[in-house]
Amino acid sequence: MIVDFHVHVFPPQIKADRSSYLERDAVFRSLYSNPKAKVATADDLLASMDAAGVDVSVMQGFGWATDALCIEHNDYLLEAAARHPDRLIPFCTVQPRSGPAAAEEARRVMAGGARGLGELRPDGQGYGPEVWEAASPLGALAQEQRLPLLFHASEPVGHTYAGKGRMTPDALYALTQALPGHPLVLAHLGGGLPLYAAMPEVREALANTYVDTAAWPLLYGQEVFTALAAVFGTEYILFASDYPLQGQTRSVERIRALPLPPTAIQGILGGNAARLLDLR
Repeated sequence: MIVDFHVHVFPPQIKADRSSYLERDAVFRSLYSNPKAKVATADDLLASMDAAGVDVSVMQGFGWATDALCIEHNDYLLEAAARHPDRLIPFCTVQPRSGPAAAEEARRVMAGGARGLGELRPDGQGYGPEVWEAASPLGALAQEQRLPLLFHASEPVGHTYAGKGRMTPDALYALTQALPGHPLVLAHLGGGLPLYAAMPEVREALANTYVDTAAWPLLYGQEVFTALAAVFGTEYILFASDYPLQGQTRSVERIRALPLPPTAIQGILGGNAARLLDLR
């Protein structure tokens, strides 16, 4: 089984005309104002999966600034997954600054089939790790349900790019403190945080934390996987293409070409995701 843990699809109306959404959301504008920035629908994704031999894709929501935009996008993800339950898994988003309203929306999407929340962007949406503490409505719900959370992550050094953001290892480490032992997924190889797992206290903090491989060729050489295998473990790495930013066919090929044992490759491509989401 091949599971692509991090893909992005948007409702057809956004693909047809994104202009009003660019006006309504600053983070969306930073990522998609360039007409060359690809926007895909669920139907586009399914065609890509067929061509790449991907069995299941986890559709990540977008960290919209308002409840209304989150709900509009969530509705589309849930509807697409309902039409293709064996192939598409929805992760939805909320605006945590809404407090009880965010928890209410999280309950709604869970009832509708969402398996987690993501791609969450605390810096873009304007909140800190405190919203995930057990004393907050959303944090209490997430911890009670053991709801997997996928966060955008970025590197504190290196080149700049649209949407890089400030979710660097220090900010991500603070999230692990707010959610000790909670199932977390840090996108884009966790911004490098897992490389600090050679420190015993960081290794302990990252218990039950995964990283995905979304867009890794744009950031790292493949030797990063040798380093991760040594200090973090390949059993916590999830294959992700970041489709449509990166094509799924080439993304699968790149993982298969990594200098890792076949069992590790199999785990990254799908086994680790199957364990996290209890896929049969």
